[in-house]
Amino acid sequence: MDYNQTVHLPQTDFPMRAGLPKREPDMLQEMYDHDLYNKMVKRNEGKPSFVLHDGPPYANGNIHIGTALNKILKDIIVKHKNMTGHYAPYVPGWDTHGLPIESAVLKDKKVKRDEMTTAQFRTKCREYAESYIAKMTEQFKRLGVLGEWDNPYITLLPEFEAKQIEVFGKMAEKGLIYKGMKPVYWCPADQTALAEAEIEYADDPCTTIFVKFPVRDDKGKLGQYADLSKTYFVIWTTTPWTIPGNFAICLNAEFDYVLLQVPSGDVYVLAKDLAESVCKAAHIDYEACQVLATLKGSEFELMTATHPLFDRESVILNGEHVTLDAGSGCVHTAPGFGAEDFQICQQYDKAGLTHIGVPVPVNAKGVMTDERYNGQFYAKGNDMVVEDLEK
Repeated sequence: MDYNQTVHLPQTDFPMRAGLPKREPDMLQEMYDHDLYNKMVKRNEGKPSFVLHDGPPYANGNIHIGTALNKILKDIIVKHKNMTGHYAPYVPGWDTHGLPIESAVLKDKKVKRDEMTTAQFRTKCREYAESYIAKMTEQFKRLGVLGEWDNPYITLLPEFEAKQIEVFGKMAEKGLIYKGMKPVYWCPADQTALAEAEIEYADDPCTTIFVKFPVRDDKGKLGQYADLSKTYFVIWTTTPWTIPGNFAICLNAEFDYVLLQVPSGDVYVLAKDLAESVCKAAHIDYEACQVLATLKGSEFELMTATHPLFDRESVILNGEHVTLDAGSGCVHTAPGFGAEDFQICQQYDKAGLTHIGVPVPVNAKGVMTDERYNGQFYAKGNDMVVEDLEK
């Protein structure tokens, strides 16, 4: 006996097996064939609205698990709002400007950036972005995400760029726009500025050095304590290649600084609290040293020192960014290489106390351009600077 015939079961078209790998694409296609998204949204016209402002993905590659999770979670929210009586349209979009797309294009060995104009390179980037917009659209649709896929917002479209120009124009009318300089992160490989969020820090082996800058003009204050021909400001740095960009030395006005005479007869200007640690690092017997004088950092302001590699002055400035965490208390200051360096030098220049400017002795490719190391990649220049300082 067939016992199936003795059980009262509903008669349906449902198959016995789910078979999702085979059936799911057909189910999704049916959603799009029947324009389910527009029907869902239109049904709630006039009801309270809910708009999800989608932070767009970069159009620089196929979607990955993070992209998929992001879009699926947003799709759940939009569908839930539509199903609970809200007018909840969803307009997907793409970010098509910036380093990720430029980097992806540069990885194509057929693209020779140095042989292209800026306009030609932008065209390549646009074509690349557009190709991935099409690919990612199909991938999102395969995930079952509903939205206005035929009418996305794309940042490279003229109407979006025009809107940005419109906002910029209004800011200019209000006097909020000015032309000036500021420090930015720079990538010599891609030759482009980097946002702070794009910077990833990691432990990196570096060369740590202390450098003597001979006192040049003491403003008549130090000669009474020491032989000026043997007196030096001692700076500390982990980036020797930036020494050619040094135009100042910063001391903290509130800290105590000592004129420390070491057994060789030299006199070093150091933060009082760091003098012993500097001597230890330099293999100098601290107990055999003599403190000739103790002065506040403010006493040294606008004195000058001689640059150890070039025939020019480095002026002594006071800055609150100088700390006692490490180093010597005398901070190597290169306005073309550091944010705080730039800011303190600008502050003194604007006050008319100095005329340092913003010298940047390295080009966009990371190649040094000063008269001594011209043509050397900065990483190689690191070793050369150390060697010359030792000599």
